Amino acid sequence: MLNIFNTSSPDPEAIARVKALFNYAFELPEDTILSLAELRCHEPDCPPVETVITARVQDAPTRDWRIGKPIAEIVEGDVVALIED
Repeated sequence: MLNIFNTSSPDPEAIARVKALFNYAFELPEDTILSLAELRCHEPDCPPVETVITARVQDAPTRDWRIGKPIAEIVEGDVVALIED
């Protein structure tokens, strides 16, 4: 079985930066729980590393976004592009 989860830990500062970008861009409520996960993909036409961002808020549907790069490489433009989609 393939290990799709990256066993190394992303930089905590990069995680905090990406969470701040999402909180600002999507105007998430204060009680939102944001989870970030880097997944490795070995399928054709799939980025080698994909970051999945999940937002959970009480009494609201869970929201997921995917960015085809590692957490450390995510920039504001990547998040803004998700808003425009």
